[in-house]
Amino acid sequence: VVRRRLLQRYEHQPFISCLAGFYSCRWKRYQRRRTEPGKCCCKTRECVFFPLLVGAFCFSLVFLYMWSEAKNDYNNFDWYNYGNLGFWFLWSLVLLIVAAILFVYITLLLVLAMCLLAEGQQLYLHWSHKIGTFLVLGFSVTSLFILSVLWGDQWKTVRLSFQITAPYLHIGAITIMVLLSWPVALHAIRADKKVVQVIIIGPYLAILLFLFLIPLGMYSPCIREMGTLGPKPALIGHRGAPMLAPENTEMSFQKTIEHGGDGLETDVTISYDGVPFLMHDSTLRRTTNIKEVYPNDTVQNAALFSWDTLQELNAGTWFLKDKPFSCMGSLSRADQNQAMNQSIYKLSNFLRLADSQNKLVIFDLYRPPEKHPYRNSWINRTLEVILNESGIRPHLVLWLENDMRSFVQSVAPGFQQTMGNKAPVGDLLMDNIVKLNLAYTEMSSEDIRKYAEANITTNLYVVNEPWLFSLAWCSGAHSVTTNTVHTLKNLSQPLFLMTPQQYNIMWILTDLTSVLLISLIFAL
Repeated sequence: VVRRRLLQRYEHQPFISCLAGFYSCRWKRYQRRRTEPGKCCCKTRECVFFPLLVGAFCFSLVFLYMWSEAKNDYNNFDWYNYGNLGFWFLWSLVLLIVAAILFVYITLLLVLAMCLLAEGQQLYLHWSHKIGTFLVLGFSVTSLFILSVLWGDQWKTVRLSFQITAPYLHIGAITIMVLLSWPVALHAIRADKKVVQVIIIGPYLAILLFLFLIPLGMYSPCIREMGTLGPKPALIGHRGAPMLAPENTEMSFQKTIEHGGDGLETDVTISYDGVPFLMHDSTLRRTTNIKEVYPNDTVQNAALFSWDTLQELNAGTWFLKDKPFSCMGSLSRADQNQAMNQSIYKLSNFLRLADSQNKLVIFDLYRPPEKHPYRNSWINRTLEVILNESGIRPHLVLWLENDMRSFVQSVAPGFQQTMGNKAPVGDLLMDNIVKLNLAYTEMSSEDIRKYAEANITTNLYVVNEPWLFSLAWCSGAHSVTTNTVHTLKNLSQPLFLMTPQQYNIMWILTDLTSVLLISLIFAL
């Protein structure tokens, strides 16, 4: 008898030992307890904690998906943190790595739990994993809450992403339900009470039915009839090519031209002595070496410096030191040397470059602060540079500034008048608007089509990710402003494109195959 008990205690069961060891830290068989299928799988305390494990998995999955789809705007997130913290760091990448690690960890725990249930073992989660579960749950919920408060528009990006990813998410969800059918069937069919069977099978079938029918409510402009896809959107370099060169410098715009960009976008500020120059931030500390040259003026508005002072600053060394994008490639030695010698770029030189290459230009024009000499004549001074100093052909200028639009039209009737927000078609035509410049979160294939019928084209900003560009393409956008001209130029067709018939076949085959597999599992 003693020998039999010893053999029972140390019986070698590698698979179950690994499952229980990693989940419960119970590596010996005598430490584990079996449970009959259909009976309670664990003690009351473990029954209460298991939903927390499932909840942690769900919240971490939602956050990981949300933050993965937010990659298009990582630079904005890092720029926001720079403004608050005062130093540059790729917080977006760190957050993605942490979210991925926590999701993998909680997923492994859930998989271990399901395998133990399938093997008829009682669940007992080790205290260290319980702490880890609370950490994952707390991190995911807190992150979702903070991002929803500070960056709520990101949920619009998530909704847009479903128009590309929903078919694949549907297949993935159905696959998971097929895998879960084994432990569900094992415990439900052998349950000794009908009530227990209903409790086990009811929620499973409800979720399965929901997944089967969800494609009925799905919409994507990329599911369309053959031959109805419009032309590829034109590419406008956002501050040039900021992944290949320092933003808003001559090198950056040259890189956009080299990679076949159709237009150039920038930001215009006016110096204290009336020279329009290119600068996105209100200060010079992020994109110049002002901390080294004028350490006491790092927080001063960029418009309060004279042009002679601005010319003393280097506008390229920061790019090599801070690496503003997480997915930047390595630069050649020649490009590194060129980047290190960039200076602040004048608007007149920018316009001459665009004209020489026949590129469209669009820019945000910043009004100078109070007590600035050109506070009330900023538009007039900018027009002087465009019309008298640069020599650019007027039709290449997409005029975005809304102040004094009637005056601008009277002195420069050749400009393409561009509006930065949606408005009724009649109002746009009355103001001679020929293009809309909209945030990509306002993307709507119906609105784009409506404006196109009135000969008003749509530009979407800032579109960096191929999936988002594919959606803009399918929606009918005329052009996009992007940081990744060098990547999107190589895209020959949308990443996701199929006919309604192809999608219906994929949907029906997925559902029928899953029904067959689940039925076989329950029958066995």
